Order: sequence, then structure tokens, then C-alpha cells
Amino acid sequence: MRLLITRPREDAEALAAALRAEQIDSLVAPLMTIEPVDAALDLAGVQALLFTSANGVRAFAAKSAARDLPVFAVGEATARAARAAGFARVESAAATVDDLADLVRARCDPKAGAVLHAAGADIAGDLAGALAASGFGVRRVVLYRAATAQALPAPAARAIAEGTVDAVAFFSPRSAAVFVRLARQAGVAPALGSLDALCLSEAVAHAVREIDWRSVAVAARPDQPALLQLVRHAAAARRG
Repeated sequence: MRLLITRPREDAEALAAALRAEQIDSLVAPLMTIEPVDAALDLAGVQALLFTSANGVRAFAAKSAARDLPVFAVGEATARAARAAGFARVESAAATVDDLADLVRARCDPKAGAVLHAAGADIAGDLAGALAASGFGVRRVVLYRAATAQALPAPAARAIAEGTVDAVAFFSPRSAAVFVRLARQAGVAPALGSLDALCLSEAVAHAVREIDWRSVAVAARPDQPALLQLVRHAAAARRG
């Protein structure tokens, strides 16, 4: 099986490497480019950092040398990025914003200072609202934005039209909606009827169902290991 990966390049390449280790081929064709946002970081009185994506980790690490604060990450992929960036005290939630809020409530005292959420311009869920309801002061700082492609990358359009990919992996409702729009624009939407859509969550699947697929599958949990398991199942089904 050959999988089309449309994530931003750094995340896509990491996923492609994981797939190669399992003899699964992939085509990387990013639909979004991560761009830094010029924002001031004020860590005075902050007791912990909250990261809801690896992009947030990388954007924070590029702006600040501070590595002494404890980090609470939305999932293990984000936690790995934080450890790779040099943070020593890192804990991972179970993969959702609600799980992250629960972890912060369990580990932090609202009276001990604010928590800082290093975020992108587009966010899912209401982390600040959930924690504010528990008495926390939350500073949300936008450190990056995801700029979307204006056309489906040529390698992706060609592979879909020629039938040289078997499935597409989707990690967010926004990227799924962008893909649907650009596939229609490129005239390859009818060819997706022979491909599988492998989705991180039901919200992602809802976005891709705007067009017809061979099948639409949803990961058991909204994290990369669960999506990898979905890829394995799809590869096994394709083999036989």
C-alpha cells in the first residue's frame, strides 16, 4: 500500500519514516506550511507550559531558551517533540484537549501561577475556557499559523489521477476540508472513489465525507499510534 500524507512537512516526514520501518510506502505532499508569528512571550508568574501540538513546541523553542518550566502536552507525539527540544519535565495527556485540561487540574494549583498555552492561530477545543472554569489563569500566545496551499501539489494530483496511491491520511478537520476543496479544484475528486480515507477522529471523517471514497475509517483514539494501526489494517486489507 502507498499512503498520501498531506501534513506539514516536518510532521509528514516523521510519519513517513515510521511507515518505512514497517515497509509501507508513502508520498509526502503538504497542504499546509507552518509560519512563525511575531509574538511577545512573557513567562513571569507562569508555573507550566501547555502544548497542543509539536508545532507549538517548535515555535516556542525557537523564541525562548527557557526549558526549566514543567510541560504538559496533549499527546505523546507532542511530548516527544518537547523532550527533543530540551524540556526535562514533560507529561503527556491521553490525546485530547479535555484530557490535557484534566492533567493540568491534577498536577497544578490554580494559586501557583498562570499556565501558558503556546498555540497556533487555529485551535480545536476550548482549553483556556475549561481551565478558567477551574480557577486557572491561562495565557494563550499565538506563535505560529498554518498557511494552506492554493492548489493540490502536483505529485499528489498525479498520483491520485494515475491510481498510484491507495489511501490518504487526515489529521485535522481543517486539512481534510482543504484537501476536499483542492481535489475538486484539481478535477481528481472522482478518482478518490478507489482510495481509503484514514482519519484521526470523527470530526475529521465528517469533513472528508463531503466527497465519495472507497471507505472512510476512523482511528480508535485521536493520536498517531492509533492512526498507524489504521494504516496497518488498511495495508493488510489491500494485500488480501
